Amino acid sequence: DVPAATERGVLIGNTPGVLTETTADLAFALILATARRVVEGVDYIKAGKWRTWGPLELLGVDVHHATLGILGMGRIGREVAKRARGFDMQILYHNRSRDETAEREFGAKYLEKDELLAQSDFVSVHVPLSPQTRHYLSERDFALMKPSAILINTARGPVVDQAALYQAIKNGQIAGAGLDVTDPEPLLATDQLLSLPQITVIPHVGSATRATRGKMAEIAARNLIAALQNQTMLSCVNPQVLKTDNL
Repeated sequence: DVPAATERGVLIGNTPGVLTETTADLAFALILATARRVVEGVDYIKAGKWRTWGPLELLGVDVHHATLGILGMGRIGREVAKRARGFDMQILYHNRSRDETAEREFGAKYLEKDELLAQSDFVSVHVPLSPQTRHYLSERDFALMKPSAILINTARGPVVDQAALYQAIKNGQIAGAGLDVTDPEPLLATDQLLSLPQITVIPHVGSATRATRGKMAEIAARNLIAALQNQTMLSCVNPQVLKTDNL
């Protein structure tokens, strides 16, 4: 609660930037895993079902040359776009403002949100959580998407209306989803989302590599030391606290 912390003179440090590429890697891993039904394939073998082979078993969808819609062309969204170029994907994006650099570098095309949802084979969400973006994707939005579309969320769980997502996939409005974030977290093993094989859910591990978590820990420690010594943090969410008499 940034306003409450600021009012009480509590400095808040964070670790932006250092996890950008690692989280983008994970977002693309979810695109691939969900499109090619990787988790279903693992479960298929573990269940002892791989006794014969059939040409129509576990058919997925191609990622290469598909259309990727990016909601939020920030640091992570841009890195996902960069990776999509390697798969010859058509890149669409929606953002609060046009990103002409992304358009030049990645060939990205700006669209309004509804148009992006209607045209994309994959929709990857990279918007921050705020009162305005809570349930940013809900029943109305899923109805606009292709029946073959796959949703990827590595942003924050409440950005997606999970009850609406469940119904959209169960009823065939969209084909599936790959989620690194959920609402709530941790997600109960009995949650209805987990009953659908078309949904790949992992436990908020977007930044979970040894190198990235090490860098995050170092920045957090340096933020703490700087604050305790009345010095400038490497990254501070509410630097206005330093300009008041709260400390």
